[in-house]
Amino acid sequence: MRRGFASADIQISESQTPLHRLETVYRRVTESLRTSSIPPSALRSVLDSWLFTIENDALSADPSLETGPESLLTQAVESLLEQRLAAVSSRTPIFAQALRGYRSAVTAGDGQTADALVAWMGGQPQVAAAAKRSAGIRGDLDHFGAMGFLQGVLTVLRDAGHPGLVLVLDEVETLQRVRGDVRDKALNALRQLIDEVDSGRYPGLYLVITGTPAFFDGPSGVPRLPPLAQRLATDFGTDARFDNPRAVQVRLPGFDEDSLIALGRRVRDLYAGGSTSRDRIFDVVDNDYIAALASAVTGGLGGRVGIAPRIFLKKLIADILDRVDQFPDFTPREHYALTVGITELTEEERAAATGRPLSVDDIELSLDDEEPG
Repeated sequence: MRRGFASADIQISESQTPLHRLETVYRRVTESLRTSSIPPSALRSVLDSWLFTIENDALSADPSLETGPESLLTQAVESLLEQRLAAVSSRTPIFAQALRGYRSAVTAGDGQTADALVAWMGGQPQVAAAAKRSAGIRGDLDHFGAMGFLQGVLTVLRDAGHPGLVLVLDEVETLQRVRGDVRDKALNALRQLIDEVDSGRYPGLYLVITGTPAFFDGPSGVPRLPPLAQRLATDFGTDARFDNPRAVQVRLPGFDEDSLIALGRRVRDLYAGGSTSRDRIFDVVDNDYIAALASAVTGGLGGRVGIAPRIFLKKLIADILDRVDQFPDFTPREHYALTVGITELTEEERAAATGRPLSVDDIELSLDDEEPG
């Protein structure tokens, strides 16, 4: 965002954002769309900025439009709008049509219709039929129309001064837990989206997909669809120091003790920046204490640094920084002893703390005797 890009962050889930329903994915994109100056949802602000740019460009090309009839300016703006959206209109002409309807509503001061049309362009269902009729559109956005609208949003972003959109599809590993046919549809939708990006249909789109190693390498993940596996194949056989950051897949290194300490210092600095006890926080929660706390937490989890960050941050913030901030006489070196209760641990953390690996016997099954099977 410092470089002017817009961004959208989406969490994939079976119930809220199924990946095989690209119209739902598109709707989440518009809901989470933000820029450096505009929080989510920035869609309407971006559209207004773009239309303002279009109108200025039309006036720059023909200054006489500023003093002439409003109808001539409207005609010039709509002509320029069509030119800018030519590539989008060839596949999804209804996007330009909805934009024209939105501009007409804004010009006429009809805020209710303008709001409804923005919602419709954002993929929202159940938009008032009267608003859609005013723009000459009908129905809701479907799977294929949504991808055309994404192309339109990218065009609008570019002309509004944003180089592109960084789109993060997070927690894609949840696909491993859905029904087999739904998983196959989702993986194919992901393959389709990657191919569309590669073909150049979405200039300015930077797509980031996050998932666990099991998703990328396991039998219930990417390898289930060979064409997708081929597109994402990356050689991680060499030393991690020589991983190629330009590769299609990037391996994220886990925490080590040094990075855990660096995280603790960063959190301490952020906390102190918003506290009236800033100097005291730096004095009693110094770098040496953070290093000692990190060592104690990882030691309590059997040296498993990779699973320690959650517990470490919870103890640092809730047990230490909050108390230093609230109690002037609290000193963690004197008044705090680290304790990690078994009830506050996840199953993986519990296994690390006890030194016993997880097994199938650790999985609790709820069986109802009243129901057969």
